[in-house]
Amino acid sequence: MKNLNYSSTFRNLTFLGVIIFFHACGSKTPAPVATPAPEANVVIDTKAYSDSKGVGKFTEVKLEALDPARADLGKAIFTNKCTTCHKLTADKFVGPGLAGITSRRTPEWIMNMITNPELMMKSDPVAKKLFEELLTPMANQNIGDEDARNILEYLRQSDNK
Repeated sequence: MKNLNYSSTFRNLTFLGVIIFFHACGSKTPAPVATPAPEANVVIDTKAYSDSKGVGKFTEVKLEALDPARADLGKAIFTNKCTTCHKLTADKFVGPGLAGITSRRTPEWIMNMITNPELMMKSDPVAKKLFEELLTPMANQNIGDEDARNILEYLRQSDNK
């Protein structure tokens, strides 16, 4: 009979402790309404850098008529290596949206960014601003020169739609 008494007392004290705990956690004062933090919009003066070739080995890329075969190769590479972070729309994903990229950046800048993003983010003003805005560095996908050129052709094709 004694065990039953202690068990009952323990159960009552536990129940009382739970009630006190929940009562102490509750508050009659409403929580302050959180004001959303303003978005950090980095304004990039595209006119000042629209002719930038970036930093890297690509100093002159001659564009000719769109090459659909190269664009198809570029699409396969882009799908495999780039869609994890980029969309062909203006929407930001992990990285910036790429809609209109070929009218905002020179072919040299695009190819330098594709083939050596670390150097670009370290030395190129536009790439630095993009990194400051997105807080995510572009991953080096070890894309060779020919594959970068094919991706450029695919981006040209996408922008012409």
